[in-house]
Amino acid sequence: MQLAISEFIEEQRKGLAELFENLSKSRVAAARTAARRSAARIKELNGRVRALARSGVRLTAVSQNAAQDLIELHAEIVNSALTEAAAQIERLAYTESVRDMARLQADVLQAARQRIVDDLARAVTILKDAAGEARSAVVPAKAGKPSAPKRRQKKAPAKRAARKAARR
Repeated sequence: MQLAISEFIEEQRKGLAELFENLSKSRVAAARTAARRSAARIKELNGRVRALARSGVRLTAVSQNAAQDLIELHAEIVNSALTEAAAQIERLAYTESVRDMARLQADVLQAARQRIVDDLARAVTILKDAAGEARSAVVPAKAGKPSAPKRRQKKAPAKRAARKAARR
């Protein structure tokens, strides 16, 4: 009986040793697999971070160009305003009557209004161009043709009429 118990204990010990060995091997294998997966995820993030940094650099260049264009426009506006003011004062010095001065003033006001409209149009164009460039700098370039913007669907006339009636 003693021998049977000793053999049983020996078998159990061998079985537990083998189980322990298999368990430690599987833990090492699982740890290695997890490490490989983590490394792959980090490499994927590295590419995304680089793309983000590149788009940040492009966005900075776009904003600097837009600021430069706006500053140049501002300088042109100030320069033309000062030049026209000097010319107006010079013309006023040579006017002979109040009637000529009033006509001159009307011409100056009309020219100033047109200049303001033109300057605003140029400023809006600069900002629109900068917005388009910023959009293309931030959005990653996709292979193939770009997708068309989604359009909102029009509501059915019956629903629209029902809503109008409900508002009244």
